[in-house]
Amino acid sequence: MILEMNPVHPEPRKVRKVVEILADGGIVAYPTDTYYGIGCDIFNKEAIEKVYALKQRSHDQPVSIICSDLKNISEYAQVTNYAYKTMKRCLPGPYTFVLEASRLVPRIMLTKRKTIGIRVPDNEIALAIVRELGHPIINTTATHPETGEILMTPKEIKEFLGHAVDLIIDGGPIPGKPSSVISLVNDEPEVIREGSGDVSMFRS
Repeated sequence: MILEMNPVHPEPRKVRKVVEILADGGIVAYPTDTYYGIGCDIFNKEAIEKVYALKQRSHDQPVSIICSDLKNISEYAQVTNYAYKTMKRCLPGPYTFVLEASRLVPRIMLTKRKTIGIRVPDNEIALAIVRELGHPIINTTATHPETGEILMTPKEIKEFLGHAVDLIIDGGPIPGKPSSVISLVNDEPEVIREGSGDVSMFRS
C-alpha cells in the first residue's frame, strides 16, 4: 500500500498510522534527505531479521538508525563533547555518524566493534515518524533485491519490494545521493564515504 504524505507538514493522522504498523512489527519504506529507506522498529528483533533478509545482508554489514535529534542520539550512542559539537553543526543533514553504541542498542544490530551508524535526516516525514514512535527506526536504502540497484520512487519500491514491506510512504521526490559517512569514534574523525554532505571539515 502506498500512503501519500505531505513532505513539509506530515499529517499527524498518517504519521500515527505508520507508527502503528511499526509498533506491530511491520516494515515501512519512507523518504529521507538522501534516498528512500526501508526500516522497522529497532526493538523488534523479528522485524530486524526481516529487513536483513530483504536486503540479503549478513549481520557483519551494519545498518544505521534514524534518531529524531541530538538528545535522542545521546541515548543510543556515546557522545563526547567533540562529537556533540560536530553533529550539532551538521544535523539534520545528509550525514551518517558512526559512534560507539550505548547499551540500549539491540545486540543484533551491532558489529564486532560495537559501533552504530546514526542519522538525523533533513526530512520531516522521517523525523515525525521517529518522534511519534518514541525511539529510532532502522535505516537502510531501498534497493532492488537482485541487482542491488537503488529504487528511487515509491512506484519502483512497490514493484520490486511490495511483497516484503507493509507500507510505502510517498513523500515526493528525493535528492538521490548517498549520505556522507563519518566515524567519530575516539574523537578521531574519519571519512568512510564521501556523499552529499560536505566533508572538508573532517579532513586534516
